[in-house]
Amino acid sequence: MEEPLDEEDSTFINISLADDSELLPEDLNPGVESSHSTMMNADMDAVEAENQVELEEKTRLINQVLELQHTLEDLSARVDAVKEENLKLKSENQVLGQYIENLMSASSVFQTTDTKSKRKFSVTPLTDSISSRGQLKRN
Repeated sequence: MEEPLDEEDSTFINISLADDSELLPEDLNPGVESSHSTMMNADMDAVEAENQVELEEKTRLINQVLELQHTLEDLSARVDAVKEENLKLKSENQVLGQYIENLMSASSVFQTTDTKSKRKFSVTPLTDSISSRGQLKRN
C-alpha cells in the first residue's frame, strides 16, 4: 500500500539519475519552457525571413541575368545584320565603281584623242622665302 503524498512532497520534481546529459533546463524549471519555445520561434522566424530575403535576391539576380542574356542575343543579332548589310553595301559599291569606270572609259570627254595633248606633269618643289619687306619670293 502506498502512502498518500503530503503537500510538501508534491512540490518536488522527479529527476532520473540515469543520464543527466538529457536534462533540459525546462525539465528543471517548468516556467522556462514557454520562454525557450518563444525564443526558438523568434529564431525560426528570423531564419525564415532571412531565407525569404535570400530567395528574393536570387530571383532578382536570375531575372537580371536572363534580361542581360536577351539583350546580348539582340545585340549579337544586330551586329550580324549590320555585318551583312556592310558586305552588301561594299559589293554594291564595287559594282558601282566598276560601272563608273566603264562609263568614263567609254566617254569621249574622259579620253584624249590627241597624243600630243597628253601632258606629263612633274612636281618640282618650290622653296619660298619672305623678303625683308614681307613679300613672298620664290627661288
